Amino acid sequence: MSERPASEKPLVADAAPEAVDDRRARRNVLALVAAQAILGAQMPVNFILGGLAGQILAPDKCLATLPISLIVLGSMLSAPAISGLMGRRGRRVGFLTGAAGGAAGATLCALGLMCDSFALFLAGALCTGVYMSAQGFYRFAAADTASAAFRPKAISWVMAGGLAAAILGPQLVKLTADALAPVPFAGAYAAVAALNIFGAPLFLLLDIPRPRPPADAPRGRPVRALLRDPRILTPMICAMVSYSLMNLVMTSTPLAVVGCGFGASDAADIVSAHVLAMFAPSFFTGALIARFGETRIIALGLLLLAGAGAAALAGVELSNFYLALVLLGLGWNFGYIGATSMLAGAHAPEERARVQGLNDFAVFGMVTLASLASGGLMNCVGGDPQTGWSAVNLAMIPFLTLAGGALIWFALRRPAA
Repeated sequence: MSERPASEKPLVADAAPEAVDDRRARRNVLALVAAQAILGAQMPVNFILGGLAGQILAPDKCLATLPISLIVLGSMLSAPAISGLMGRRGRRVGFLTGAAGGAAGATLCALGLMCDSFALFLAGALCTGVYMSAQGFYRFAAADTASAAFRPKAISWVMAGGLAAAILGPQLVKLTADALAPVPFAGAYAAVAALNIFGAPLFLLLDIPRPRPPADAPRGRPVRALLRDPRILTPMICAMVSYSLMNLVMTSTPLAVVGCGFGASDAADIVSAHVLAMFAPSFFTGALIARFGETRIIALGLLLLAGAGAAALAGVELSNFYLALVLLGLGWNFGYIGATSMLAGAHAPEERARVQGLNDFAVFGMVTLASLASGGLMNCVGGDPQTGWSAVNLAMIPFLTLAGGALIWFALRRPAA
């Protein structure tokens, strides 16, 4: 019997077989892993160079990390629209839109550097946020056609695609940063634009049905009711804290490394180690979640984030930077993937777009504030880079307390997941 094209397959009709047959889910995961590896390489490039380019272009050094903040702001603002677009037109259209945003943003950033225009560079950073928003939905797309048993592994495998991105991105910086000399970094942004253009066809391989609920299907709970559900509120808080603290510290890292007397290549290597630590555990994070439950894995992530802050406060040798950033990456992985898995199983199918859009709006809103605070704390607190770096890491404490308290509250209300 012939199978209808994926675009014509109703979600409701396919729900029963997909619950026990993960062949389609595995094919989708392969395409998403490749996209995470290739297109995802642009994010390390943006985070390595955003603050350094900002220091060159910004009229005030306290605004050095503003480009990174605008990437995250663009992601926050576009998350509900991207989620809604995927709900109406499917994942493929949303991901292609993200790649277009990444290509446009990188092109504008390269032009901003060539024209010595901070405003143009900031416009490019804002457009890049559209890609970052779409990339955030790769993990949810992995879960769309997966069974409940395969879902944590599908999410973690897609996140593991970032391991290749962690290697490719920093190497891309080293190979292309001076390719358009004498304009620093412009060549790297031109390479990022090419990544988006040549990587976008990967999304044509996806086979994820568009949601087509029947006319009389329930609309799901309103936002206020969703936020009163501990199964939704708790992972949202933990995802917000895990991602924002990772961004807070990582955004300042290149500035701190260079400010403490090391080179830009050292900063790239440290960020590379950090991104490797973010994604390498994803090969087994899903299995750990299946064995120990989301609550325990999120708790482990929060403890690792606290360890990262302690290592950073212990000194400013290269070894301290490496240890702090590796722990930071590990903490993000367990905290963020654990929260994503918990959230993916906490809502009805008809609530998917609403919950995921709300979650990413909140997460990237918090990350925007963190990246803004990062530059201010690093460059404008105290009189030297070491004092600023200490201020960045001390700022983690209240947010870790919030997430830890929310997780304890959730665990006391119900048995561990």
